[in-house]
Amino acid sequence: MADAAVIFDVDGVLLELTRAEEDAFFVPFERRFGLKGISRDWNSYAIRNDENIIAEILARHGLPEHEHANVVADYLDVLSRQLADGTLETIAIPGALELLQKLEGKLRTGIATANLLAAAELRLNHAGLWGHVSDLAHGADGGGHKREILARAIASAGLPGDRIVYIGDNLNDVEAGLSNGVHFIGFSTDSSRLAALKRAGARHTSNNHLDSFHLIGHLLHL
Repeated sequence: MADAAVIFDVDGVLLELTRAEEDAFFVPFERRFGLKGISRDWNSYAIRNDENIIAEILARHGLPEHEHANVVADYLDVLSRQLADGTLETIAIPGALELLQKLEGKLRTGIATANLLAAAELRLNHAGLWGHVSDLAHGADGGGHKREILARAIASAGLPGDRIVYIGDNLNDVEAGLSNGVHFIGFSTDSSRLAALKRAGARHTSNNHLDSFHLIGHLLHL
């Protein structure tokens, strides 16, 4: 078994998050409860995690907790149908597939995402990336902040922190990487976001996945 691993955030690192994909998440709330105008600002929620966001929206509107499972099922159905009929298109970050292919056989690759894992699988599979990260895939299931999701992925990998690289594009990703004691690479094609990641403590940053590959090799001594 490989003695090192790279764990990726999904949105902004492997996949673009499109407006249509965001809208799909909120469809069940409108269809089931007539709720419109729900905030699309993921940072406006107490915990930026699909499971916790669903629970928070239900609580805000006085809706019963048991509706959580129905909302999840509806969302996955909407996502699956729209991907199948072409209403939705998943867009891979340029170079993501090539990066995963280069890493194949050298180390383990996986994900730590605040998306529901089943939703991440649908989207990544549609973009042809799921098979590369399915071995070590962890999502919103079980709740918690990104640092907790990453901690579950690290525990599953069974590797020391200095043999793991985590790549993310958000401030909570920086905090997750630093708090879990792994190597962290801040990724974004947006220079202002890269600057924000650096200010938050990201020592290594990349704006393209060729640089990501070289940084991974450097950090893990491949």
